[in-house]
Amino acid sequence: MISWTIRHIPRKYLQLFSHFFLKIAAVIYTGSNVTCNICQRGFRKFLPYGRIARENALCPNCLGLERHRLMWLFLQKETDFFTAPQRVLHVAPELCFLGRFKKLKNLEYITGDIESPLADVKMDIHQIPFEDNSFDVVFCNHVMEHVEDDIKACAEINRVLKPNGWGIIQSPVYEQEVTLEDKSITDPKERERVFGQSDHVRKYGKDYAKRLSKSGLMVSENNFVKQLPEEMVKKFALPEKEIIFYCQKGQ
Repeated sequence: MISWTIRHIPRKYLQLFSHFFLKIAAVIYTGSNVTCNICQRGFRKFLPYGRIARENALCPNCLGLERHRLMWLFLQKETDFFTAPQRVLHVAPELCFLGRFKKLKNLEYITGDIESPLADVKMDIHQIPFEDNSFDVVFCNHVMEHVEDDIKACAEINRVLKPNGWGIIQSPVYEQEVTLEDKSITDPKERERVFGQSDHVRKYGKDYAKRLSKSGLMVSENNFVKQLPEEMVKKFALPEKEIIFYCQKGQ
């Protein structure tokens, strides 16, 4: 049912209404086998999620996925995000983070998106409507596989970051060595076949960090999940192969 829903219901409606329906599942799935480290709720297991459903993935309470739980833990353990004064731009904000980040007293937290009804600012990431050196932190997750020009979008992120600024830019990355991109493919069904989703315009390979670094950003691969105890990975149902793509402002 979840696979059908994310294939056929527009993203903006999912963002507005899905959490209301999943509250029922949160009650049914209550238990202690796994814990969402974002909302601190315990469950027998997490819900399956994805076009090809991944088991034990979606928290029915806050809608956090495996990658979101990993990012939250990374921010806690590897950065001063939760304590230092920071001006933050969050592109295409995830619902599991949105309310929690807004409540943090140390942040000036601004969200932006071209279509999301949850965002503060309607913006095209190819032309971010903020001055140079405006933000300490930029988050932009699962966006670059959708945009026309990912290098230009990353150059814009680099532009608005402050000199010591940093960010996280996650995308689906596959086992292939080189990113597959073919702008002649415009049919949604063909895009789904080639790129994995009808609204994706490229399929990233292992050259992801190197490719995005062409924008001027310094993008590095952090295998944070490999540093964690096995019992923590299991308890939070973290993605064992997810790399954190940590970015710093470049020239």
